[in-house]
Amino acid sequence: MKIVMTDMVEIIDELRSSYPEVTFEVATNAEEQAVQIRDADAYVGWPSQEVFMANERLRWVHVGSTGIDMARTLVPALKESDVVLTNTRGPHANPMADHAFGMILNLARPFPVFRDDQRARRWSGGHRDRMVDLSDRNIGILALGDVGMAVARRAHGFGMHVYAVDKLHTQEQYGPPAIKEVWGLDRLDEMLRLSDWLVVTAPLTSETRDLLDRRRLGLLRRGSYVIVVSRGNIVNEAALIDLLRSGHIAGAGLDVTSQEPLPQDSPLWDMENVVLTPHCAAASPDRTDAQREVFKENLRRFLAGEPFLYVCDKAAGF
Repeated sequence: MKIVMTDMVEIIDELRSSYPEVTFEVATNAEEQAVQIRDADAYVGWPSQEVFMANERLRWVHVGSTGIDMARTLVPALKESDVVLTNTRGPHANPMADHAFGMILNLARPFPVFRDDQRARRWSGGHRDRMVDLSDRNIGILALGDVGMAVARRAHGFGMHVYAVDKLHTQEQYGPPAIKEVWGLDRLDEMLRLSDWLVVTAPLTSETRDLLDRRRLGLLRRGSYVIVVSRGNIVNEAALIDLLRSGHIAGAGLDVTSQEPLPQDSPLWDMENVVLTPHCAAASPDRTDAQREVFKENLRRFLAGEPFLYVCDKAAGF
């Protein structure tokens, strides 16, 4: 049994001690990966197309992230293969939801402006014209997975009315008290029309790419806010910028953008009604430890011939 590791290599000594019968190989570059994957049974990390095609008996690929759009882009052959793909769900949900609400609070109560005043030793009077209440406002959540549910629980705690659309989940599965209504994607337009806040937590798939196009973003209430913490290409960035400039959308919090790193000439850098963070919403020391635990449990299951945790639907893209 051989497992190639390009990720989580910091625990390789622990793994070797726990499973002396398994060969664990670290591969740090594409050339090494192509050689090592040839007779490997499992691969931990993101293989390139060239590396993946060099395998002769691979049975399992594990990625430490939640989104698998990168794996599907880099390895189109993986989608058609019999190789099982697992990801790491769960540990990312709370930090991402915290990050989303941090953005919401920074837009509702302009703390970045207050910090500028503090540094300038300026008692400004409070910027009261830029403050909005959260209680009794409608928040729409696009995709009700682990992150969407974590956002919903926080929103409910702030007294917001929570609506969601999701491809799989229904009102019967996730109803009150946290969520007022759960609808299918066929009612996305309806949710947008009633949303004061929109939080995007959906995976990037062929179905969700540019799902929030210019027409749909225009359905949002005037003065609404958009928060994106999953993938940037779900939202039409050019349309979002135009609506932010016009004031139709009052503000946005973006942890992800259509191109990363965000190009230096992007208008988003200089927009005062935008909060930008560098694709770090899921970052947390606790999350890193939990990611390792998910992998170790799936490794135990792999060696024991038991069903995996978090098997991805490669055709669906999540």
